[in-house]
Amino acid sequence: MSIVTVQLGQCGNQIGYEVFNAICNDFHSTHGLCSKKENESYQEACKERFFSEEKTGVPVARAVLVDMEPKVISQTLSIAARSGHWRYDHQSHFCQKQGSGNNWANGYSVHGPRYRDVIMNLVQKEAEKCDRLSGFFTVMSMAGGTGSGMGAFVTQCLRDAFPTSFILNQVIWPYGTGEVIVQNYNSVLTLSHLYQSADALLVHENDAIHKICAQLMNIKKISFRDVNQVIAHQLGSVFQPTYSSEGASQYSRSPLGDLMESLVPHPEFKMLGLRNIPQMSENSLTYSTFTWPGLIKHLRQMLIANAKMEEGIDWQVRPPLPGHPVPPKASPNKALHFNTSIANLVVLRGKDVQSVDLGGFRDPALYTSWLNPQEAFKIWKTPRAFNKYEKSASLVSNSQFLLKLMDNIVGKAWNMFASKAYVHQYTKFGIEEEDFLDCFTTLEQAQTGVGPFVPLKMSY
Repeated sequence: MSIVTVQLGQCGNQIGYEVFNAICNDFHSTHGLCSKKENESYQEACKERFFSEEKTGVPVARAVLVDMEPKVISQTLSIAARSGHWRYDHQSHFCQKQGSGNNWANGYSVHGPRYRDVIMNLVQKEAEKCDRLSGFFTVMSMAGGTGSGMGAFVTQCLRDAFPTSFILNQVIWPYGTGEVIVQNYNSVLTLSHLYQSADALLVHENDAIHKICAQLMNIKKISFRDVNQVIAHQLGSVFQPTYSSEGASQYSRSPLGDLMESLVPHPEFKMLGLRNIPQMSENSLTYSTFTWPGLIKHLRQMLIANAKMEEGIDWQVRPPLPGHPVPPKASPNKALHFNTSIANLVVLRGKDVQSVDLGGFRDPALYTSWLNPQEAFKIWKTPRAFNKYEKSASLVSNSQFLLKLMDNIVGKAWNMFASKAYVHQYTKFGIEEEDFLDCFTTLEQAQTGVGPFVPLKMSY
């Protein structure tokens, strides 16, 4: 089954390009660990998911590109075409000559409705090219205008037009130091609307990815492209073909459906985090060796200590003992100590995957009390290595990982809203104060935990 990617705004289009490029580079390579038949099966499954193929033999990305300014889309189309390995369909993009000015309301209430028909026609045409449609993968920022505002509007339109298809939003959490003054407003509005339209939100934090670039990739002057390539590598490590059950004879045919079934057992909890190990520069990779027990030990501790990379993990964090649940936190400013999960998915790629012991991820102490760990934990595997990594593991987690960050961003937005700061910039485009209040309420409900999940209350 195929996935149609919708790239929204500058951030979404730049990341979307890197994702397709990483996927294409991976399936063009062959690995001696696998038979010729295995490599061919992998490549065919990958192409079916992400590319259609024309008579020229050049794969064409199953994607629709949307931005209110032409520059980034023009660059993205050109760079992909010049690669010679894949390209975008030059008929599957939409742009104008006026941006949204970092104003969520402008993207959602003005540009979205104005250009809805032309954008959805592009999406419909791309969906009709698929023999079987698994769903939609939207790539967007959380804090801008077009990507966040129009992204939220387009997601809502996708839900209305394709009610039975899966929708996964990949969103970029803004830097904590701030990118634009109204980023907290934009983020609250984006999250609350996506929460009502999407099946799941896969979140990447800019601060965490920046740290990976600096400490693991050893990049001295970090560019947006460096950040985007790390994100693309992590996404590719999950979305490339795998066997989703023991003894399966063919690669999973419904990637989004399998992901939702594995990770979203409750509709009120749909925020997913992604960790990948190992991740390092090519120079370091040449001189490094890895064992499965070491990788799995680190990945499990990254989960329970809520670490975004394998360096600097707090090894003192331990699961609670049986009969001793995680104690409530007295203050929202107090960091979560143990990261309780609703569901986890581990994706293993490379040599000797069948021998890996993942029993540590089935520990009932890792999960909320209302789910059986056997149901809450899933494994996907393939003996085919990913890119240049002989062994690699990825973890997609539905856990408490964002509660503190969400509380922080909602709290800042509420403080601004209480003093009416910048509200007029939104009301002039049709977003009223009642709309803000509805969004705050939606996110407060999303923050409220079940069982050991502890809500971090807003101060209003």
